Amino acid sequence: MRITPVAVFTCWAMMLAPASASANDTTSNDATRAPLSTESPLHVQHPVSFLDAWYIVQNQNDGLAAERANVERSQNLQDAARDLYLPSISATAKYTRLDKPVEIKPSDLIDSMPIGSRLPSLPVLDQFFTSQLTKREVFTSSIRAVWPIFTGGRITAAQDIAKGQTEEASQLLAMKQQATFEDLSKFYFGVALSQQVLDTRIEVENGLRKHFERAQKLEQQGQIAKVERLQAQASYDKARVERQKAERDTEIAQVALTKLLKADVPAMPTSSLFVNESLPPMSAFIDKTLAGYPGLQLLDAKKKQAQGLMAAEKGKYYPEVYLYGNYNLHEDDTLAAKTAPDWAVGVGVNIPLLDSSGRSGKVKAAHSAVTQVNYLRAQAEQDLTVLVEKTYREAMQSLEEYNGLASSLDLAKENVSLREKAFSQGLSTSLDVVDAELYLASVKTQRAAAAYQYVISLTRLLAVSSEMNSFKQYQQYQGLEVQS
Repeated sequence: MRITPVAVFTCWAMMLAPASASANDTTSNDATRAPLSTESPLHVQHPVSFLDAWYIVQNQNDGLAAERANVERSQNLQDAARDLYLPSISATAKYTRLDKPVEIKPSDLIDSMPIGSRLPSLPVLDQFFTSQLTKREVFTSSIRAVWPIFTGGRITAAQDIAKGQTEEASQLLAMKQQATFEDLSKFYFGVALSQQVLDTRIEVENGLRKHFERAQKLEQQGQIAKVERLQAQASYDKARVERQKAERDTEIAQVALTKLLKADVPAMPTSSLFVNESLPPMSAFIDKTLAGYPGLQLLDAKKKQAQGLMAAEKGKYYPEVYLYGNYNLHEDDTLAAKTAPDWAVGVGVNIPLLDSSGRSGKVKAAHSAVTQVNYLRAQAEQDLTVLVEKTYREAMQSLEEYNGLASSLDLAKENVSLREKAFSQGLSTSLDVVDAELYLASVKTQRAAAAYQYVISLTRLLAVSSEMNSFKQYQQYQGLEVQS
């Protein structure tokens, strides 16, 4: 029997070994045990289909909510980058206290003239004609506006970077959705698989119980030896232990699913394991993956940011051209205030001659970042192709295993019936009957594990190819339900 790689279910393979434990005689004489109920050990449950579970996860998962918040943050930053083309307008107010008032005297004017040194000094004029330009306490307020006209492409580059960051956040959300879809599939159908294993263990226990009861009657009639009855009783007790273990495994699997769905009561899947008769060709999944996998689009967004950064650094070599204006809101009752203009407008140019920010090195670094992203994308495409091929072949292998075990299942069922009849006629031993029951259980469990592995591989294929919405088609319209 092939051992499934799903670690959480490896313990079930141990259930398939023939029972060898023995029990005491007081238990062996109990021939009136009631048949085991097929109800789950968790009595209060919340039935949910896979599609309903996926809807719940999309709306309530905290990880997805965090990625949506990151997208909103990036969108707000992108909106903020659009404002870079708008003028910057500010209102300012200043209060200044001087050590003394600013005054102008006639002697100061005479001294400032080219011939002032030749003219006689007239102190009397300073006494009567001194003018005060400003007071000792000066208060000014104004509105100033600066409007960039040309920035060497730096504003456009900043907006491209912000757009790339938004696209990156969106692709991170899409990747998180794909990963969550795969996780839900593992948890959900893991419970479905554990329930099928539990049903199989219940069938084994009920079958071995009937065999044990028949062995007791045959021993009482002297048709079989005591060792045959002991073998039947030990196998039955072992089957009860394995059934109880399967119940615990089902409870554990349900706990994980219930926590993922944030349900108040244990969640019970209503969608069974399924298989499909066939799958689309591998090339279809590869083409869709390479065309729409969010990880590749995330790298494209990274490339756009690197290109924007390179354009921004190159823009530092160009001059800046801007319009500016100033309007005085308040003026003091002084000569300087009265002679100053109320408003002023103009055009400014800022030409960088020597820059200490290392713009040349940053341009080269941005170019290297673009080259790095190109190589990463090529490697990612190669890795994705390998992943899709590997997953596709695993799905086909699981499908082949499931279909290939159909004849083994028919043989196992017929073998159980024949061994029971032969044991009743004294032509077969109790060990033959037990082996037949356990072989039937092993075939059923192996087929269920193959179906589980097929579903997991299918969901991974649909996730990486961004075709999660088509899961319903594979499950409900084309799926063949797997029965325990």
